[in-house]
Amino acid sequence: MNAKSTRIWIPTILASVFLASCQPLYHQPEERYVFVAFNTGLPYWQEAEAGLNDAAKQMGVKAALVGPEAFSLQDELTAFQKAVAEKPSGILVSAANADAFKEPIAAAIQQGIPVICVDADSPSSKRVMFIGTDNFRAGQESGKRIAEILKGKGNVIVITIPGQYNLEERLRGATEALKKYPGIKLSGSIDDKGDPRNAFDTIAAMLKGKDKPDGILSLEASGGGGAADALHRVDMDGKIPIVAFDKDPETLEWIKRGGITATVVQKPYVMSYYGLKYLDDLHHNAVHEYNDWKTAPAAPIPSWVDTGTAIVDKNNLAIFRDALAAHPKSAI
Repeated sequence: MNAKSTRIWIPTILASVFLASCQPLYHQPEERYVFVAFNTGLPYWQEAEAGLNDAAKQMGVKAALVGPEAFSLQDELTAFQKAVAEKPSGILVSAANADAFKEPIAAAIQQGIPVICVDADSPSSKRVMFIGTDNFRAGQESGKRIAEILKGKGNVIVITIPGQYNLEERLRGATEALKKYPGIKLSGSIDDKGDPRNAFDTIAAMLKGKDKPDGILSLEASGGGGAADALHRVDMDGKIPIVAFDKDPETLEWIKRGGITATVVQKPYVMSYYGLKYLDDLHHNAVHEYNDWKTAPAAPIPSWVDTGTAIVDKNNLAIFRDALAAHPKSAI
């Protein structure tokens, strides 16, 4: 390049840089997103928080996980309503009860606040999309695994939380899968309210009676560990197989020790990571299928995203642990 060409190009480059610097920022300093969950004290939600924080840092926005540390529908509803009153750029919510969140979600949408359900859905609400596990399919996997372990015969106790849509879908899936195993009977259900101590107490009482279960199927994160602890206290580790849910460190440790036979693991980090990105796209009307998501006849983003599951047992536990990132600590 000769000197004359240089003199022509330098002002042009400087002008381009100046114009670019004057462009409005895509993400504004006041942008803030809220994820409302229940039982936030569980490692499951700490992992979800890591995904939320990583996505927020990448995009340069503020984000926070809020909600009760112990399971409480009312406290989660209060946290959601408080979030709406603060008028954030968008809300992610794991609905502890599908029906209870219909009106609060509708109120948020009416105010122009996009709402996405993550992990636990409220399908008949006005939420824009759901991102999480296909819980019916996950329940089928759980039911099939406990039936195979029991060789198609025995009474199975289910640990769950009634009224929670995602858990009801898991139970429906497990029940459907067990139709292929007429020798397996679902003989009872335990509401542990998301607290392993409740699962421990109920299973411990059963072990003292005549009607001991042949297998235990926990459809939520806390119950597997509580049931394994109850068996351990009476030197019955592994004597009654347990198929648990999720990958809490305690659950994985029980698998190593032989107290839990297998667990169906979800991807809470992935749910919140992509949940926030979808929410951000809605806030900015980034997908140009329609002019504005608020007036569109259908959502401009996918209405349902399955983040998938995996089954972990003693055979693949070491590989699974080695593959895990250092969550709940943020990776960024």
